[in-house]
Amino acid sequence: MAARNQLFEAPPYPVEQALNRLGANLRTARIRRNYTIEEVAQRIGAGVRAVRDAERGKASTGIGVYAALLWVYDLLQPVNELASPTMDEHGLALAAAKEKVRARKSGELDSDF
Repeated sequence: MAARNQLFEAPPYPVEQALNRLGANLRTARIRRNYTIEEVAQRIGAGVRAVRDAERGKASTGIGVYAALLWVYDLLQPVNELASPTMDEHGLALAAAKEKVRARKSGELDSDF
C-alpha cells in the first residue's frame, strides 16, 4: 500500500484556509455564470468529482484543475503577475544577503606610487 501524503491528510492551517477560500470563490464564480458542475467539468475535460473537490478546497485536487477552472471563468492572471520573482520581497532580501560583496571595485588601485 502506498504511503499517504501528510499534506493531503492535514495541510498546514494557512494552506487549508487558502484552498477553502479559493474553492468557495470558484463555486461563487460558477454560480454567477449560471454554469452547472457538469458543464464546467466538460469544458475543462475533467470529471464532475474533480470540479466538486476543487470547490471544496481539497488539497489533493491537482493544480491543473484549479488553473483550468480559473481559465473557464476568465480569472486566470498572467503567470508573471501570479508568481513574479520581483514580488518575493523575502526571497530578494535573502538573495541579497548571500551575494558576495567586493571590498573594492576592480581597477580602483593603480600602480602610481
